[in-house]
Amino acid sequence: MRTLGIDTSNYTTSAAVFDGLDGVNEGRLLDVRPGELGLRQSDALFQHVKHLPGRLAALRRQGVLAEIGAVAASTRPRAVEGSYMPCFLAGEGQGRALADVLGVPFFPVSHQQGHLAAAAWSAGRLELLDAPLLAWHLSGGTTELLYVEPEGGNVHAERIGGTNDISAGQLIDRTGVLLGLAFPAGKALDALSSQADADRNYAVKLSGLTFSLSGMENQVKKLLAEGEKPANIARFTLNTVAGVVHRATAEAQNRWPGLPVLCSGGVASNTRLRWVLTEFCQAVFAQPQYAADNAMGPAILARRLLREGSNPCQ
Repeated sequence: MRTLGIDTSNYTTSAAVFDGLDGVNEGRLLDVRPGELGLRQSDALFQHVKHLPGRLAALRRQGVLAEIGAVAASTRPRAVEGSYMPCFLAGEGQGRALADVLGVPFFPVSHQQGHLAAAAWSAGRLELLDAPLLAWHLSGGTTELLYVEPEGGNVHAERIGGTNDISAGQLIDRTGVLLGLAFPAGKALDALSSQADADRNYAVKLSGLTFSLSGMENQVKKLLAEGEKPANIARFTLNTVAGVVHRATAEAQNRWPGLPVLCSGGVASNTRLRWVLTEFCQAVFAQPQYAADNAMGPAILARRLLREGSNPCQ
């Protein structure tokens, strides 16, 4: 028996199938015009509606759409009151329709819950979801430090820290676009930073487990105006992000000693960040292809929810 997952996030259309051990994810980035920093929700929703049938067709060609026992889709960014983003309507609508046609349960999950499930599975540590843990959700729109507990076949994530303004992903993307890189800029900025010949960072203030990154954007603009090499600006930005995330993680480990740390979200594929948190905090990371937005998490959660006998959405 297999389960089908769908995720229509702000910048990627994804569909995935999970069989209990292995899975296949088919994703496609949304098209963003050169020089722009994202899409309006109406444009993102339109592209998801266009692209999702193609992702399902790619799964069908691989022969993995037989014996689907449940469907799950990301229906909102986070599992908290008031969390809403129109682009998730595309995946939810098609997910519900497919579940009805197949006569199987439909499970709504959050985008964040999917990230955590995909990260644990791709790291070979799915059992992490069965006990309390600390986790980072580091993406283009979110930089949250979480206290996570199991909740039936799903997880409950409580925000305990992170940014109080722009996310790490927004800082990275804005830096990349200022340097002439395509949006989203994470991979290109990571590669560019490897060519740096300076190794500076900015001392972001940490208040408890919370910090601000908006001042960093001004520092980047200042360096650019002063004629600093793009590679050095790239490393400066990534060093700063890795440094403050490391400090917040270490403080959280002091408050909740012994809990593992799981890192998810597209920013979690950054080379510097992965090295720092693995070396100093023994953090567990998603494989890079499952750190970015994907539908494997919803597919995994669909199977777990079905196994636990959770009530499907009617």
